[in-house]
Amino acid sequence: MKGIIIYKSVHHGNTLKVAEKMAEVLNAEIKEVEEANAEEIKNYDIIGFGSGIYFGRHHRRILKFVDELPSMYGKKAFIFSTRGGTPTYLNHMALRRKLKSRGFIIVGEFSCRGYDTYSIFKYIGGLNKGKPDEKDLERAADFARKIEHLK
Repeated sequence: MKGIIIYKSVHHGNTLKVAEKMAEVLNAEIKEVEEANAEEIKNYDIIGFGSGIYFGRHHRRILKFVDELPSMYGKKAFIFSTRGGTPTYLNHMALRRKLKSRGFIIVGEFSCRGYDTYSIFKYIGGLNKGKPDEKDLERAADFARKIEHLK
């Protein structure tokens, strides 16, 4: 079974680190959202979607990409994110809703803290320095192992 991870990682590579760890465990392809093709997604059995969290939601490019997908009825998907500090469940709400509207079955969600230097945080050296760390990446790998059998 084939898997792919579609991601957007902007500032510090936080999300890319998590995506790479998950792709390694799942033996999945990995593509930045700008490189992904909506038609090719149909060829995968499980698709991961992730980015950093911006103002309480995933990056606009991820959300727009999902909006442009054709019906994916019955396809399995998972959601992941890195964040400065806001609650996980709320951060995934917009992407979760969009994926379900396209017919995806959400098989799991993962989030961890990431180094954040947005706005005033840059003046104090940022939040969550060193995140995601090895412990976070091992949790990402554990998450991927749990969904691996769903591929």
